[in-house]
Amino acid sequence: MVIPIPSKNMRFTITLGIKAIRPVSVGIIIYDPTVHYSDYFRRKVTFRASAFKPGRSHYREIQIPVPVSPENLVLEVYNKNTLDEDGFKLTKFDVNEMPPAEVWASPERHRFMDFAIRFAQKAGFAKPGFYHSPDHEFLIQYLPTITDDFGSELVTPARIHRQMPRVQLSQKLFQQFTIPVRVAVLSHEGCHFFMNTRSERNADLCGIQYYLDYGFPTIEAVYAATKVFKQHPESIGKPHIDRTSDILDFIDKYKEDKNLKKAS
Repeated sequence: MVIPIPSKNMRFTITLGIKAIRPVSVGIIIYDPTVHYSDYFRRKVTFRASAFKPGRSHYREIQIPVPVSPENLVLEVYNKNTLDEDGFKLTKFDVNEMPPAEVWASPERHRFMDFAIRFAQKAGFAKPGFYHSPDHEFLIQYLPTITDDFGSELVTPARIHRQMPRVQLSQKLFQQFTIPVRVAVLSHEGCHFFMNTRSERNADLCGIQYYLDYGFPTIEAVYAATKVFKQHPESIGKPHIDRTSDILDFIDKYKEDKNLKKAS
């Protein structure tokens, strides 16, 4: 199923209701149809056999925050195995305006994140080169890949100079990421600079806080925490596992606190 969305650069939340007739994996993707490598959301929703009662279908609702958007988007919902609508029905499709983001941060960091979000939206089709923020306060060096001093490719998608706001990004890796995952990575790198810290954990939690406060999907934050490590399993060690665990715990606590605020 393909649904065009006249997004008009607005913030909004999409609610999907999916009724599965039998066990099935449903793919959901939201993308800018005018440019390459510009996915605003990707997710697989699995309806397992254990969730079904005899003779009954199974229903789930999925909420998708879209805090930034281009002029137009396309939503596709499909069977991951057959690439059609076999095994499920889309019974609900609602779009509701998302309130303005309320993010506590310094003016400098807001300017960096505005620049980072704009770049994340064009990173899928931007050419390697140097990209300055409008006032030349921040610089992104977009490289085909990030390498070490000996020319060997590194697995990191990004790195920043802690003494000056210059970020290096790997085009090879960034093109594979959704816009929210790119924002999460850039938010993390910005925290290294603004906090002047080498601590990956501190930058992780600082970056995820801004990302979530801005309204980006929590599920994409989980992907951001695990995607690079999954691409290079040979590099995974206890520090990476601990970092991922800390991020997941932080996200769970964030969601819990948010639900409590809604209830009060």
